[in-house]
Amino acid sequence: MRYLQLHVSCRFRRFVSGRFGIATFGFTLQVFLSLLSPLQDPLVFGAETCITVSHESLQDTDHPDTLLAIIPEEWLREWSNPGVEFRPLQIVHGIDPRRVQAAGVEQMIEQDGASRSSPQQIAQQGMGYFLQLGLGGIVCNVSFNEYLRSGQHWQTLIMAVEQCEKLGMIVWIYDEQGYPSGAAGGLVLAENPDFEAQVLSFRRGSEPPFFLRRAYEHTHASNNYYAARRYANLLDDRAVASFIRHTHEAYANRLKTHFGKTIQAFFTDEPSTMAVNLGQIPEPARSRVPVVDPVNPQVEPLPTVPWCYDLPEQYRRRYGEDLMTVCRSLFEGNAPEDKRIRRQFWALIADLIAERYFGALQDWCGRHGVASSGHTLHEESPLHHVPLEGNALKVLARMDIPGLDMLTSNPRAATSRGWLTAGLPSSAARLTGRRRVMTEVSDFAEEQAKEGPAKLDQMRAAAGWQAAWGVTDFTLYYRPQARPLEEYRAYNDFVGRLNAILKSATPVASVLLYYPIYDLWEEYLPVAEPLRLEQQSPRAQQIVRSFWDWGRRLTTRQIPFTLVDHEYLAKGKVHPKGAIELAGMQYTTLIIPDMVDLPPKVRSIVQDFEQQGGQVLHTTSKTDDWISRIKPSIRLEPANDAITLGRFERGARQIFLLVNLTATPYKGRLVLDLDKGSESLTDGPPWAILRPSDGSFQIAKPIRHAELAIDLAPFDSLLLICKLPE
Repeated sequence: MRYLQLHVSCRFRRFVSGRFGIATFGFTLQVFLSLLSPLQDPLVFGAETCITVSHESLQDTDHPDTLLAIIPEEWLREWSNPGVEFRPLQIVHGIDPRRVQAAGVEQMIEQDGASRSSPQQIAQQGMGYFLQLGLGGIVCNVSFNEYLRSGQHWQTLIMAVEQCEKLGMIVWIYDEQGYPSGAAGGLVLAENPDFEAQVLSFRRGSEPPFFLRRAYEHTHASNNYYAARRYANLLDDRAVASFIRHTHEAYANRLKTHFGKTIQAFFTDEPSTMAVNLGQIPEPARSRVPVVDPVNPQVEPLPTVPWCYDLPEQYRRRYGEDLMTVCRSLFEGNAPEDKRIRRQFWALIADLIAERYFGALQDWCGRHGVASSGHTLHEESPLHHVPLEGNALKVLARMDIPGLDMLTSNPRAATSRGWLTAGLPSSAARLTGRRRVMTEVSDFAEEQAKEGPAKLDQMRAAAGWQAAWGVTDFTLYYRPQARPLEEYRAYNDFVGRLNAILKSATPVASVLLYYPIYDLWEEYLPVAEPLRLEQQSPRAQQIVRSFWDWGRRLTTRQIPFTLVDHEYLAKGKVHPKGAIELAGMQYTTLIIPDMVDLPPKVRSIVQDFEQQGGQVLHTTSKTDDWISRIKPSIRLEPANDAITLGRFERGARQIFLLVNLTATPYKGRLVLDLDKGSESLTDGPPWAILRPSDGSFQIAKPIRHAELAIDLAPFDSLLLICKLPE
């Protein structure tokens, strides 16, 4: 017997309600269709049975309300019509003062000092334009022209935020004139030039070989895509206080009534110590970058480490030693004493920037009812984490919504270094008991290579794999005017549907991958040239390459994992049945990269964990033996390294997100291993299969030794949801 179940609801609504429907007064008709039929002719794989789920067919059990038995009605409402809280935010660095009305604000994204848009290219719907694009709001700032100093520009921003409030839009505040954050557009150094970033330099053969200098030439401050401009010292608490006073307090003085309501977060962009040579950006981009502060070509590149006015005193207080008498070990030497000094130094640097910059921003935001967010620099390279911020995991943990910078929309980035870029903030959130993770995403790399704009299917796949990692807040540097409005809205609808299901869900992982920053502290030796891994010791190279390899292997075998450093691991609670608990999540496997030497306290915890039955993998195997040791509870057959998987739990439901990273379709099976406790996934109600690209759903009935047949189109994503038995 076959029958059609039709659920119909009508609501009277307005466009300005903050939800997304028609742009005028009218009725919205919501229809849910459940096509129900008995199960017939299941496919057979050996002695195990699975049900095929394809885009063309819909098969179901004889439950009368199958879909609602799996997915709560509230989830379905949000899935069918995602609210602004689930949708991306557009990054907007300039608001046209002529159009600060609800029906007259034009988005103006500026680059190279000139608008990339025009009234002819962008429809003139004002702030409503963002809603019609399917966005949830904007990340914005007061105009870069006369930054923070023009009363007229402040009034323009105030009026724009007021219109966002009327439209139900979300606003984040971008905290700098361009990037990197921390300089307040030059106002910090105008207040006191001694607040400039400082480094201890080392010139071999000179006497004395050590001297202090300002960190500008050969740093990110003079080699970025926004402007060559001197930078503040983020290790200096006085400089950071100045930045907050000029920036955050200025916004609070004018917009505090919107804090915690329309204005929900502050965004900080690529702050760092400026203590490493990153090399020059390529031409012709470099010649187009404005030069605010002249670059002195006579300043030679030298090995450097970050410094601030009270660093020697801080070192003495913590370690009881005189830093100046041992500072040579920061630049050379391979003896145990040299390594001990380097570990101490970089541990202090990590703590200072975490507390004095990231912590100061978080504390200020907390007092003012908004969240702190943003991302760091060079997330994909653990070696760079040492000189740039000491410990990337530590500083990201001092954000309420830790974030990443994804400069490409090529989905295969997930399996190269993208897993680390996303894994760091996602892990920082998990290790601190938070859920939200931000991404600043764009097709910058494609545009620079003249291969842009990115296509819709690739944009969606790039969003999908980041969501699989736990990303919830998408801030966009895509140019809306570079693609049809319908395509941009389709992308934002896609993200909205993902978040409707996943934003309130908890990521699930049973594997920890050790983040070897402790070992890199002792191995890292500064160089004058642009930093590359090949310049470092063989041990440093092996540690980093092993770490990268483990992350890639886990990602391409669809095994979710969390990054953990020595400090968080030292806080772990070992359970008798071979699990280690961190922030309420339990892990049964710990992977330690090659040549890592754990601190004594951590080594003791790891030994206890192993004795209780936990799995500890120490070396990179050349075979797949490591998979049999981890015994993942979920696997794809046949194996495919172009599929990313995220696992979540929400409201007694298991949720899997599968994303195809390539233009090649995938047909296979998702196998649930009963030996890892997945009986509850197979004995309960059927699975719902949701496709966020078009909002459709399908039903599959699982059975014991369950296998779900997976049909993933090129660059497609699927959500698989199962309700656990009560």
